[in-house]
Amino acid sequence: MKLLKKILSIGRIFSLSRKNAEASDKTAKPNKGERKTGSRRRLNAPQNGGRPKTAGSAKPQEKSRRRAKNAKVREIASDVPPSKIPEKLPPTPYEIGELMAAIQEFAAFDLGAQTLSAVKDMGYSQPTPIQSAAIPEILNGSDLIATAQTGTGKTAAFALPVIKLAKAHEQGSPRVLVLSPTRELAAQSAEAFENFSKYTSLRTLLVQGGTSMDRQTALLKAGVDIVVATPGRLLDHIRQRNISLKSVHWLVLDEVDRMFDMGFIEDVSNIIRYCPKDRQTLFFSATMPDAVLRLSKWALKDPKKVGVGVVHSPADTIEHFIYPVDGIQKYDLLLEILKRIDCESIIVFTRTRIDADRIGEWLAAHDYPVSILHSDRTQRERDKALKDFKDGVSKILVATDIASRGLDISNVGYVINFNVPEHSEDYVHRIGRTGRANREGKAVTLFSSDETEFLKRIESFIGEKIERRKLEGFAYRTEPVLDEPAHKRRKRNR
Repeated sequence: MKLLKKILSIGRIFSLSRKNAEASDKTAKPNKGERKTGSRRRLNAPQNGGRPKTAGSAKPQEKSRRRAKNAKVREIASDVPPSKIPEKLPPTPYEIGELMAAIQEFAAFDLGAQTLSAVKDMGYSQPTPIQSAAIPEILNGSDLIATAQTGTGKTAAFALPVIKLAKAHEQGSPRVLVLSPTRELAAQSAEAFENFSKYTSLRTLLVQGGTSMDRQTALLKAGVDIVVATPGRLLDHIRQRNISLKSVHWLVLDEVDRMFDMGFIEDVSNIIRYCPKDRQTLFFSATMPDAVLRLSKWALKDPKKVGVGVVHSPADTIEHFIYPVDGIQKYDLLLEILKRIDCESIIVFTRTRIDADRIGEWLAAHDYPVSILHSDRTQRERDKALKDFKDGVSKILVATDIASRGLDISNVGYVINFNVPEHSEDYVHRIGRTGRANREGKAVTLFSSDETEFLKRIESFIGEKIERRKLEGFAYRTEPVLDEPAHKRRKRNR
């Protein structure tokens, strides 16, 4: 119980941090020249040479407050005795080559004819390493902690065996509960469950904010087997007694580390308490920090641990590099890069919702078909943005990190980081939107000098120095600082 209270106290701090950030973003007032036009803000003509104003780096006092808050989180986390912290996952408990040699097709798993038919319809032929490692453990009834890089097939790794197991029980109240940190990820997981279970009688319901509560209530009362939900909306239904979790036998927490980052861990812990103790619990994540391992100590029973791949590094299929540039030239450089890219779909990532709107408006004003995705958009706008991008209506998706985790967007050929992400993990997740399913992809980061500390942390996190490049033919205000050629470094070091 003491351990749970400690976890919840950490969660409260993350929650407060999230709420404060959202409040500051929402209260940001438009410039005097801004006006509403439909669902978009139309910006007034900028005064800095035709470029929109960019959000500068955090003020010193803001950075100081952030450091103090982070220090408090670390202080609380460190209070838990080392003996209470479970052992960390081995980096790679399975050799990928061995897995692929042992399991060459989904038919090797005891998934049943109906599920295998659905897998074939989806065009899946050979399981990914995380699927090969996780599916047998889940079918054996074990609790599980699974880590793998983004884009490696984690959703199918838990959906396929859970569907097989759930078929063996009578239909009725929800027996499968999947928690996701974002609406987009929840919608994607719900779609996967529907596709994989289409030859069964299992019924899947997506429970998320931004959509009709009454409709969800009616469908819950009609009876469902699988509920895929975001934590906040599910708690609303629980408190209004629209749903009971007493029959839940399989509980899946997807992107658990993101739950912590977004301040949902207190909600998640409360939801777990509503579930039966006699359940099978599965944790899936791209990373597994100590805070998540502490939660697993309380929520899981003797879990198996599987980890495939190096979670701190970009995939080998991704060519990633940096364009150093003066901050006020980022918009011009972005346009120049886009002129030279010949691919079907591009994602432009930025840190804030305000910048996402400004960049989207800037690109639209230059006749680029663009969609905008961030948490301040209505659910209808968010759904349309993703659909237009996936369908090719919009060639460019401008997004905050809401799109960097777990979303399965195929054929993304290029990722552009308009600014360096503040958190090192986000860099890996952002550029992981390209180079998926063994396809080649490119990712470029626009780097200004005030982002040096962020970049240093990223390079330390991934264990490599990211190549600096100059875009030939672009009129730089100041000459960018590039890497020293290798032959010169060798000569100097002799």
